[in-house]
Amino acid sequence: METGPFWALWWVWMAAALLLAMVELVLPAFLFLGFAIGAGLVGLLLLVAPSTLGLPLLLVLFGVFSLTAWAALRRVFSFRHGQVRRVHDDINDG
Repeated sequence: METGPFWALWWVWMAAALLLAMVELVLPAFLFLGFAIGAGLVGLLLLVAPSTLGLPLLLVLFGVFSLTAWAALRRVFSFRHGQVRRVHDDINDG
């Protein structure tokens, strides 16, 4: 069984990624999804290279991965420059 500080265990980061992804389902804004992707990537990194990285470096990597994932999600799923979403029918119109 793996021992060490809890932040150096890959499954802790994967559990955090899963929790953040579930929060994204409840509060959809692509914000928590970026954090979930970042935590998942840090978990995969720890799975490949276990406990060789310290907490400060893990947090920096988590931030970089999360910001990169958020920027990619925003680029892929946002409206193009100048586009406006217009709603013509309301769900309550009968």
